[in-house]
Amino acid sequence: MTIVLDVSAAIQIVLKKERKEYFDEIYKESSWVIAPNLYIAELTNVIWKYNKAGILEHDESQQYIDDGINIVDTYFSEKDLWKEVLRESINNEHSSYDMFYAVLARRNDATLVSNDKQLLRICDNMKIQRCG
Repeated sequence: MTIVLDVSAAIQIVLKKERKEYFDEIYKESSWVIAPNLYIAELTNVIWKYNKAGILEHDESQQYIDDGINIVDTYFSEKDLWKEVLRESINNEHSSYDMFYAVLARRNDATLVSNDKQLLRICDNMKIQRCG
C-alpha cells in the first residue's frame, strides 16, 4: 500500500504520542511512503514549537526532525501540484498546505494518513482513501 504521510501523523510516530501505535501500524504495512516537499518545512515548524515551549532541547529537536524526514521514502515537488491544489483549496475552502497532501494521494492512488480530522473529512468528499 502506498501512503501519503501527513505531518500530523508523523509527529505521532516520531514523538511517540498517544496515537503512535495506530499510525505506526499503518506505516509498517505500507510499501511506499510519500509526501510533498512541504512536509519537511511543516515538520521543522512543529518541532520548533516544541523546542520553543521548552519541551525539546536543541539536539533532540534536530534528531526528531531527522527521524521524521527519514520515514518518508520519496518527496514530490509542489511545483507539479500547485494548480490542482489551488483548485481543490478553493473548492473545499481549505488550506492549500493540507491540499498538497490530498492531491498527492489522489494522483498516486495512495491512502492519506493524517491525524487532522478536518482534512480527513475533505478526503471523504474528494473520494480519497484515508486513515486517521
